[in-house]
Amino acid sequence: MTKKLTLNQTKKFDITQRIIEALTDVQSRTILFSIIKKGKTAIELSDKYKIPLSSVYKKLTDLEGLSLIRVEQLLISDSGRKFKVFKSRISKADIIIKTSEPTLTLVPN
Repeated sequence: MTKKLTLNQTKKFDITQRIIEALTDVQSRTILFSIIKKGKTAIELSDKYKIPLSSVYKKLTDLEGLSLIRVEQLLISDSGRKFKVFKSRISKADIIIKTSEPTLTLVPN
């Protein structure tokens, strides 16, 4: 006997749904579209947009997992601390909902 997946369980595996959820999250969207032209570190994003640093790291991890951002470079401070500079992989996103299955179009950056 096979076990039916719940709606929450199937959402985990639907990448389109996960990207749409990231794009509708205000903090994720702010981060994603602020690093289109110039990459920024988590600290720069936190300071500029007044988002707690822990939230910025969580959002960056989620966006990187969805391949919406990439690490552009790695900076090393004088004290030896490493900082990743993140850059958006997309410059535009269009979501069309006409039926129960949305259409997502991502424009590369």
